[in-house]
Amino acid sequence: MSTHRRGPNRRRHLMLFAGAAAAALGLGAALPQLATAEPARAADRAPAVRAENAPVGFGAGTTGGGNATPVTVSTLAAFKSAVASDTAKVVKVNGLIPLSGQVDIGSNTTVLGTGSASGFTGGGLRVKEATNVVVRNLNISKPVAPADGITVQESTKVWIDHNSFSADREHDKDYYDGLLDINHGSDNVTVSWNTFKDHFKGSLVGHSDNNGSEDKGHLKVTYHHNHFSNVYSRIPSLRFGTGHFYDNYVQGAETAAHSRMGAQLLVENNVFRSTKVAVTTSRSSDVDGYAVLRGNDLGGAATEISQVGSFTNPPYGYTAEPASSVVASVTQGAGTGKL
Repeated sequence: MSTHRRGPNRRRHLMLFAGAAAAALGLGAALPQLATAEPARAADRAPAVRAENAPVGFGAGTTGGGNATPVTVSTLAAFKSAVASDTAKVVKVNGLIPLSGQVDIGSNTTVLGTGSASGFTGGGLRVKEATNVVVRNLNISKPVAPADGITVQESTKVWIDHNSFSADREHDKDYYDGLLDINHGSDNVTVSWNTFKDHFKGSLVGHSDNNGSEDKGHLKVTYHHNHFSNVYSRIPSLRFGTGHFYDNYVQGAETAAHSRMGAQLLVENNVFRSTKVAVTTSRSSDVDGYAVLRGNDLGGAATEISQVGSFTNPPYGYTAEPASSVVASVTQGAGTGKL
């Protein structure tokens, strides 16, 4: 087993819990390959999984509200008021708040759920024309269309971490909108240690084949250590941008990672189970995308790689743990209540 490291600041994602640090935030290309790693074994499991105190990946440097004095809210009206401005702030959500539509989050904000069951149901959050936003430890469920669970739109420096997204697959596929969508030229986003469950449309990056004038050169997103369970597709679906998808655990997908409209996607050290197509570059758009696969445990899933990509060296420090330990660390560490 080997790890792939980039940059001088190499960090492991399997370490002991660091609650004090979390509180500071308010709390050449490789060819596509067949399965190359075994399922996780007991010997590969780390004793504990530490919640990071800062994002790794394209969203590195995002601090949200930093050390601002936290404000705790338990009603929708209080939450809307607390997150509206662009001044540095940390807003703690206590309890499960119903809403319809979406609430806009201002710049320089950390939104943090308390405990393991706080968050929003029926709608979601929108980060629009904002920068430096952190969203952690929220339950976000059943976002009725046209609301996404979280939308990141025309925004930069966003960290989505340790949240639990869910809906159901009993309704029509368009009854709910996306769990997490990133669009309109957004940039420098990290999506880490979240769970995504029971949904048709997981995470769309780039909303339209016709939006290249705004999206090209942007939509740089890292997904790592997320658990996708019973999500039909868009894990993620990436148009135009540059994506790094590593150390994720995908179960029960029809089509998982999808690169399209010239996007560059590096798919590294992930585990796929009960999945029909792990990675495709050739569906649903007039222009194919590009992908590089390395170190994945495909678990029998197919790949459809029409174009091998050139994105092999992410411009940030990270350590990709081997696929053999991903199931253990992700199931132990992803979702709410793990900070």
